[in-house]
Amino acid sequence: MVKMMDVDEVIEMLSKLSYEEALAYWISGEREEAKLYKELAERARALGLGESIVKVFEKLSKDSQRHAEELTKIFKESFSREPKTDIPPVEVLSVLNKFERADQIKEVLEAAMESELTAHKVYKLLAEKVEDERLKELYLKLAEVERTHYEALKAEYEKLGD
Repeated sequence: MVKMMDVDEVIEMLSKLSYEEALAYWISGEREEAKLYKELAERARALGLGESIVKVFEKLSKDSQRHAEELTKIFKESFSREPKTDIPPVEVLSVLNKFERADQIKEVLEAAMESELTAHKVYKLLAEKVEDERLKELYLKLAEVERTHYEALKAEYEKLGD
């Protein structure tokens, strides 16, 4: 998996993107997130962590997959080609490899929550920085998506207690 980039580096790179490039980036991020959460759901189930956490991971995976499909449709209609980007998604987590035992679920949720929160902050900042209204709207939508993901993860985290 791609190494986690410095948030400022990511903001700097993304702030230079056109609407087309930003949309391609978002699609890539949603696809990566869908894979990640699917894998987390499978591991949570294999570790017997209970249906509640498995369902949240599965829902986040499906949400991300659906977003990717919707955005790809918009992208193809707008630009008549497949979306491609070289920028690693800000949401990509490096926790997957660490998630091998049931007692690691809190750390996994913490890392996932931190990742979603970071993505939320990045997109909010980008929305403030860009001039293009379509880009501003795109980044505000992205920020909201990441915030709802964070809330879903946080609810599971709180159910775990101490």
